[in-house]
Amino acid sequence: MQVSEYLAEDGVGLGRLVARGEVTALELAEIAIGLIEKHNPALNGVVQKAYDMARKAAAAGLPAGPFAGVPLLLKDINALCVGLSTRQASRLFDGAMDDHDSELTTRFKAAGFNILAKTNAPEFGILPTTESLYYGPARNPWNTAHSTGGSSGGSAAMVAAGCVPVGHANDGGGSIRIPASACGLVGLKPTRARTPLGPDLGDALGGLVCDHVVSRTVRDTAVALDALAGPDIGDPYWAPPPKRPFAQALEGVKRPLRVALGTTDFLGNPLHPECLEAVQKTGKALEALGHHVEDGVPAAPAELVSQAFMTLWTAGMAALAQVAPMQGGGIAGPDTLEPMTWALVEKASRTTAAEYVIAQVTLQRISRFIAQFFEGIDVLVTTTLTRPPVEIGFFDVTSPDFEGTLHKAAEYVNTPVFNFTGQPAISLPLHQSADGLPVGVQIVGRFGDEDTLIALGADLERALPWAGRKPPIWG
Repeated sequence: MQVSEYLAEDGVGLGRLVARGEVTALELAEIAIGLIEKHNPALNGVVQKAYDMARKAAAAGLPAGPFAGVPLLLKDINALCVGLSTRQASRLFDGAMDDHDSELTTRFKAAGFNILAKTNAPEFGILPTTESLYYGPARNPWNTAHSTGGSSGGSAAMVAAGCVPVGHANDGGGSIRIPASACGLVGLKPTRARTPLGPDLGDALGGLVCDHVVSRTVRDTAVALDALAGPDIGDPYWAPPPKRPFAQALEGVKRPLRVALGTTDFLGNPLHPECLEAVQKTGKALEALGHHVEDGVPAAPAELVSQAFMTLWTAGMAALAQVAPMQGGGIAGPDTLEPMTWALVEKASRTTAAEYVIAQVTLQRISRFIAQFFEGIDVLVTTTLTRPPVEIGFFDVTSPDFEGTLHKAAEYVNTPVFNFTGQPAISLPLHQSADGLPVGVQIVGRFGDEDTLIALGADLERALPWAGRKPPIWG
């Protein structure tokens, strides 16, 4: 197989070529390795390599799933994999080694994926950029002076550059959707508990976190969700079972939808002109497809939401730091954590149990209010970010002023609301700025309804195709 042929296929397409015997898993691995070695010096997306492990797996034979032999990168947060080390992008876990596979990793392998490496992330996944002091910044293949977004920025950079068609990602406040927007990819945050966090976790950050992938096509996103979805033994809760395989939704939407169009952020602030243009362009495309579009966003009490979300989220960060020795890590402190992370952990460690429960109840009450908004619509269309991807250095990871930095982050992203509501949301690469940077559009569905998001995403991929747009660093 030629590199050009590899780049022309998505993950499902490559898996079908392997199934037909037109290419081998080992050939795909070698092409992916070659592309990573070519582009990683400029992008710094891969931070830990397992090439020999991947070669051995390909030679031994991989499961005959939909992604048989397709190269995959795992993010350096959550998905444990024997033979690799999950370090949370932190010196705190510098000596840790994975002694078992996460259930998610087991499902990736069962789908036929061949794991090649671990990818860059910010420490603990805290920021919407990928610039840890431990690994250094990941760089955007559309413009290496700009951020990849975060926290799944390493995976997004390598998928956007064509090194692999699919990359593992997870999302506790937008970490699938943000890098998808910044790097011109498809990024679906599934419904809460759609994909497993076991055996190590029942939930993460009070139900804010879920895992999936970033990809270049809606098809790969849908088929990957079919491979990963479903409860694991002992899960504390699970998502409503889908009425049909998610891949069947790729046929598109079969009825007119009621669409709310968000032309501000969730705080009511105006959007960057490029983001506003992206949303309005999407609204016009949806009207042309026969859907009913009206302006509107749920009017949640912004200050109350922000305070409760940060209490829940930062407490989870502090807990991760405190249990590090039990997971093969070190002792949390200023020598093992970045200045901002250490300041956050110190402050969040003083959160009382009552404050945590109050924050959780507050977000649950607001979630009911937002669910009522969705009783009158099928989907909400908004911008993913409030501006095109920022330059590297926009967020200062060396500053101990975590409150100021997180406030800056909150103004940049339009995503965390749907982590605490648990609703599915997808970012699609539907626009490009005048200076050539990707601008993602976020589409949010009702709880449990990824089907509609995939169907609508497939329709928009046909109506406003993005496959022809390639970054300067590609292939």
